[in-house]
Amino acid sequence: MTTNPRVWDLTSYFATFDGPEYREFRAALKSDVERHTAEAAALGALSAATQAAWAVHFNAYEDIAARYYHMASFLGNLSSTDTTSEAYRREYAQHATTGAGLENLSTELLRAFKGVSDADWASFVAQPSLKNAEFYLGRMRESAKRRMSTPEETLASDLGVNGISAWDRLYDTVSGKMTFEMEWPDGRKETVPMAQRRALTTNPDPAVREAAFRKGNLVWDAASDTLAQAINGIAGTRHTLYGRRGIKSFLDQPYFDSAVSAQTVDTMFRAIAANRDLPQRVLKLGAKLQGKPKLPFQDLDAPRPLDPVPPVLWEEAVAMVDKAFSAGYPALAHYFRDMLAKRWIESERRANKRSGGYCTGSVVTGEQRIYMTYSDTMGDVMTLAHEVGHAWHSHVLKDVRPIAQEYPMTLAETASTFAEMVLLQGLLSDPSLSDARRAFLLDEETGRSISYLLNVPMRYEFEKRFYEERKSGEVPVSRLKELMVQTQREVFGDVLEEGAEDPLFWASKLHFFISSVSFYNFPYTFGYLLSRALFNEFLRTGPSFLPRYEAFLIATGSQTCEDAVKKTLGWEIRDESFWANTIKTIEEPLAQFEALIAKRPAKA
Repeated sequence: MTTNPRVWDLTSYFATFDGPEYREFRAALKSDVERHTAEAAALGALSAATQAAWAVHFNAYEDIAARYYHMASFLGNLSSTDTTSEAYRREYAQHATTGAGLENLSTELLRAFKGVSDADWASFVAQPSLKNAEFYLGRMRESAKRRMSTPEETLASDLGVNGISAWDRLYDTVSGKMTFEMEWPDGRKETVPMAQRRALTTNPDPAVREAAFRKGNLVWDAASDTLAQAINGIAGTRHTLYGRRGIKSFLDQPYFDSAVSAQTVDTMFRAIAANRDLPQRVLKLGAKLQGKPKLPFQDLDAPRPLDPVPPVLWEEAVAMVDKAFSAGYPALAHYFRDMLAKRWIESERRANKRSGGYCTGSVVTGEQRIYMTYSDTMGDVMTLAHEVGHAWHSHVLKDVRPIAQEYPMTLAETASTFAEMVLLQGLLSDPSLSDARRAFLLDEETGRSISYLLNVPMRYEFEKRFYEERKSGEVPVSRLKELMVQTQREVFGDVLEEGAEDPLFWASKLHFFISSVSFYNFPYTFGYLLSRALFNEFLRTGPSFLPRYEAFLIATGSQTCEDAVKKTLGWEIRDESFWANTIKTIEEPLAQFEALIAKRPAKA
């Protein structure tokens, strides 16, 4: 039996950490950042006379950024596999100073692009060295228009360290030190870090979930006045800066960052609201399996009491993914085998590794890497396919210029979710699949609709309402709780037990307190639905769809969401029917899951 490697090979990044090759690379990177920033700072605004020089600095910026992220990926990978290494942590922190220098070079480019005439801009982007960078440059020009003067932006950046970013750090500090007294079903009491609460609220035992939810919320409530100041401080600062920058709506910036229009996002959420009955039906099936007519908030995400699924060892997992990919998407299967052969996947379970999984890579080498700790579960098999999908997205883009390989969050999850669905389809079409595994897979597929079509829209609607009220002044704790409960009742409907909402969800959810990104969640719903539309078209048309799919992946780094979809697939995502029809693709797997559950013998 072939043994597939479980420890990755990073030597194509650098032969050794902190060796001669690494040090030379680091020194050259630092020198280039400093030189180009200084030269750009001395250069006048973009004009016919300076356009050639600015093209040199932009191309240098692109090259420096590629090398910066090459090093960052390498150091991140080392740190992930050995969390005890002080040398890795120290070097990673030092590398961040180079990142600050790269940001300064970007600032100089934005300064040059602000206020440039259309004629000078057209002449600038027409230079041969900037071919295929027009989209990215256009977004930089738009970003420049959204900026205050350079002195004002510099002051805002300096004040931000002790202002908006400080509220973010305050949240991290307060929440990071939190503990609560956990009461176990056997009467035992234990002081538990708040970081463990999430795992406890998804425990199979409802008594454990209820205790973790109730006791944890006592601690969140005790800190709510402080956290309300933080969330108000972050939102208030954004409102002030948006006003100074001439940004009319607090949603304009997150939509711009996601390369999507307000019309498209509004249309998507209208379709979700009009079709909530489908994900609510998934929740009701979960309530039925738990033997309850309605669910308290902490049970919305609870694991279904299904028959246990036997462990899936690594070699079996590799075979399952390979078989499914080979049947549905042979090129993806070939790439997966290549990743294994080249040792680009880190999956071994051992001490001192960080938790979680991710895909990373480098445009310098054109290679990708997958990090995970494989623990013999069907969930881990899904994670493997998910991360291979991310890697495939990068692989398909590797021959375009680096700046055209950067895609927004809205499009980041499409390839990963598409690969998961290829795996699901392959597994579910196997007639020898056990009922236990089939139930697990159908639960996985349908259960995501709860997260993406109910939970994320709930966060989005709450955040919108909070930001709207924040325009008129600080929003007190009592009103934050009230907004949270109102939104939960509206989105989850009658399956959510009356009086068992979570009024403190706003306090316990880190995403509301990230100072660098606002409205963090909606891109995940966008990516989830778009990937379902892609896969549904694949099922309908077969292998002939795959070239169009890959053309779409290539377009993700150089077009808006609307254009990437329209020009490669012919779909109009501003149309509500597009989203409504996509949501309805959940109907078939849900019906299969309901039929499978109905076949189960009644338990005494």
